[in-house]
Amino acid sequence: MVLLAVAAIAGFVLINLVNPNSFATADASLQFAHVTDRYAGQQPQALDVGADYQPVAVQRDQFTAAVPPKPTPKPTPTKTPSQASSTQTTATATAAAPVAPPAAPGTAQAWAKTYLASLGMGDDQFNCLVSLWNRESGWNVHASNPSGAYGIPQALPGSKMSSAGPDWQNNYETQIKWGMGYITGRYTNPCGAWGHSQSTGWY
Repeated sequence: MVLLAVAAIAGFVLINLVNPNSFATADASLQFAHVTDRYAGQQPQALDVGADYQPVAVQRDQFTAAVPPKPTPKPTPTKTPSQASSTQTTATATAAAPVAPPAAPGTAQAWAKTYLASLGMGDDQFNCLVSLWNRESGWNVHASNPSGAYGIPQALPGSKMSSAGPDWQNNYETQIKWGMGYITGRYTNPCGAWGHSQSTGWY
């Protein structure tokens, strides 16, 4: 009799351990009745978002976050006429050369100054030419270089100057004419050639 009672109690315990509802379909509301929904009865959360890259405000419960608007790109600055002229003045100033001493009459420099005047060029261009050819040849009509450069303008090869005259090897007038033709064709004027020589070491 005692054994029967123990078996009955054990069966009852086992049934409740497997399913407290005695094999009935499980009901979540019964199984989890002890769990409280703390959000029950509350209003749905509100979410407000702006558009068109305006300041964006996001509100969630009692918290609010703001996003700054998209920055407007800065316009690219343009040069005004005064700025452009200032830049040109600076470029001219860097190409300027020291003032040349007075050219002795009958010299290559004296003849060059007269020749530049006939081309409409003033003392500023003459000063650049003196500095340029002082560096190249020292105004020596017979100056030569192992590379084949020759004469006052250091034509390379020297025979190029034959286009200005057959006496190119000894006549400074012929050499200067050829040299000025080269300069104006490539650099516009002596100061242009001098500026290039200052930055690169050659012209």
